Amino acid sequence: MFSRKSRTFMRVLAACFCVSAYAMFAFAQDDPDPNSPTPVLLSLTSSTRALAVPRKGYSKVDLTRVGPQAFEPNSKVVIYVTNLALMDGEGANAFRVYAEDANGHNYSFPVLDLRPVPTMKRVYALTTILTDQTGYWTPPADGDILIGVTWRGLISNMVKLGYGRMGGKLKDDPNAPPTPLGTMTPPNAKSKTTPPSSPNYIGYKWSGDRMRFLEQATFGPTIALDNRVRRIGLKTWLAEQFDPTYLYPSASNPYPNQVLKPSNRPADCDGDPTVPDVPPTCARDTYSMYQPQTWFMREAFYGDAQLRHRVAWALQELMVTSGVDVQQGRHMVEYHKVLSANAFGNFRTLMKQVTLHPTMGDYLSMALSTKNSPNENYAREIMQLFTVGLFMLNQDGTLQLDGTGNPIPTYDQNVVNNLAKVFTGWRFCNTTDGPCPNAVVGTVDYIDQMSLNTSNHDLTAKTLLSYTGSTTTNVPVCAAPCTTAAQISTYANASLDQALDNIFNHPNAGPFISRILIQHLVTSSPTPAYVGRIAAVFNNNGFGVRGDMKAVVKAILLDPEARGDVKTDPNYGKLREPVQFATNLLRTFNVRSADGLSLSDGAFNRISEFNGMAEIPFMSPTVFNYFQPGYIIPNTALNGPEFALMTTGTSIQRANFVNRMVFNTIPINLPDVPNGTSLDFSDLQALSTADSTGNLLMDELNRRMLHSTMSSTMRSTILPVVTSVASSNPLSRAQQAVYLVATSSQYQVQR
Repeated sequence: MFSRKSRTFMRVLAACFCVSAYAMFAFAQDDPDPNSPTPVLLSLTSSTRALAVPRKGYSKVDLTRVGPQAFEPNSKVVIYVTNLALMDGEGANAFRVYAEDANGHNYSFPVLDLRPVPTMKRVYALTTILTDQTGYWTPPADGDILIGVTWRGLISNMVKLGYGRMGGKLKDDPNAPPTPLGTMTPPNAKSKTTPPSSPNYIGYKWSGDRMRFLEQATFGPTIALDNRVRRIGLKTWLAEQFDPTYLYPSASNPYPNQVLKPSNRPADCDGDPTVPDVPPTCARDTYSMYQPQTWFMREAFYGDAQLRHRVAWALQELMVTSGVDVQQGRHMVEYHKVLSANAFGNFRTLMKQVTLHPTMGDYLSMALSTKNSPNENYAREIMQLFTVGLFMLNQDGTLQLDGTGNPIPTYDQNVVNNLAKVFTGWRFCNTTDGPCPNAVVGTVDYIDQMSLNTSNHDLTAKTLLSYTGSTTTNVPVCAAPCTTAAQISTYANASLDQALDNIFNHPNAGPFISRILIQHLVTSSPTPAYVGRIAAVFNNNGFGVRGDMKAVVKAILLDPEARGDVKTDPNYGKLREPVQFATNLLRTFNVRSADGLSLSDGAFNRISEFNGMAEIPFMSPTVFNYFQPGYIIPNTALNGPEFALMTTGTSIQRANFVNRMVFNTIPINLPDVPNGTSLDFSDLQALSTADSTGNLLMDELNRRMLHSTMSSTMRSTILPVVTSVASSNPLSRAQQAVYLVATSSQYQVQR
């Protein structure tokens, strides 16, 4: 480690090093310890049976006199948890209670309350109700269950709880010793962290969390990126990524710029064998998603602005347009430019630019909506899918319920009808309405935002979303005189802004949008506490600004539920969706061309590799995306959107994809695949050569792919298979090891 004098010099040097007018690099020591202490459930003396009492009258109970007891199904029970370091405002919604019975069935019990025990420092009374939230299993009321608490991606010890009665076939958790009162580690003690692998670390030393961070913030870790974050820390890396001068897309990979073509393909661009294509790839490059798809993959593989690209991809899956209906690749490129330009901007600005974008106008039919025939599509989806959702939410993302326990609708059909009227009259940019600098005779202008045909805009009064504090619910009738194009245009644009403000300022917007972004970047089933913290940042970035995407993304990635060297909660994380599954694997092993001499072209046989995994870039099957954010994994209470794509067929295709990329290449196949794609295992071959036992190879894959969390069972299963390959063939050994790790459940779930 550096001396105090050296550290002082470095801090002074850091204070003088400016990266731009917008951000200053801070040395990585400014990054906090990411590791939270592991929660501990208290047990009875010399026992792993929970210290637990009935909810009624619990505050008057002498905990030193509590003995073993059983609890009836559906009863409210207080259990006691310690070893916490709660932030201000952190409470019951940061915790979850899970249980397991003797048959191996798992349950989720709701958390009702968390309060400090006045007579005991750092001990909290947690109230749960013994009712399974999954609705699939009913715990048998005939004996003990194991119960545990999760917090910030960490799970406590598992203790016994009598359910109906004590006893039964359930055995103690062998990894959970008794944890009675008075014998615990001093509360709030820091958990042990992974020590640095080098005495010369001066940056972000937690190697597991570095890899986790890069999986969340990029399209996959690389050795170079890991080394950089290790040197400069998370906050400095984020400052680099947020810098508005940071190049996006890469200079070597500019956005495709195909000329717009007519909706009806001309004879020289339709594959007619009697009329040669001009150029030969005209139909492919213009009337398909080939250009945006291959551009996207190259940017994911090699682009420096990884965070912007990752957030833009999340926004593409939130505010969906799809090549299933969007005709030309250039149309999709122009739409993606809006998403990437606003990835670190303000969500309200993004809303307006998306609303008036011709690609969205085509996809959800707003460009066809007139005062005599208002189209509901966009009006419905901007509320339901893009901003506020179907039901009223608390600020932590949980449902608000009425007096009968039912969710409260956010809006009704009348609001949809009225909002649809606000969106009437806009059409593809037409020079008769105003300037359209990118208009080309004979084609539809998908570059300039839609313009207003004043004769087709509805001029009546409208009633929009109604909520406490709203000043935008009622759009007035166009006040007389309202006859000229200028008067109608002024009214229409004011109505549009009022409607977007009405949606943007709805109390659901913060939790709804924040939760979906957390799901895409970090974990599929965030706690309400996590959602609430991010929603608060969406509502106010600390400077009175609502919808600041830069602040929201930063808060998501630096939240204690996202950070940590190890996450032990088995339900934490997210299944890698196919695109990210592929890019993570390929970036980890230096993706390159088929011959290894240049860069990959990003053309996966025209993305057919993704077809079997059910996620082709820019080809969402519906406006609901490839998977819906509320998808619940069958027979569980676990929210796991990406698992909607996991079937017998797609799971096999995932393994096939890994097999092809690890043991083979995507060869050159002109004209669609000019460079091909392969992986580089040269560094792993060197490890295989240096160590015939295979342990060095396994250690490196464990660190690089699994944050050093490979289970002993997994290692003991894989290692003999790897060493069964002759040590004289180090490449085959490396390939076998990578294949087995990459197809494992431990790798396919980003944790």
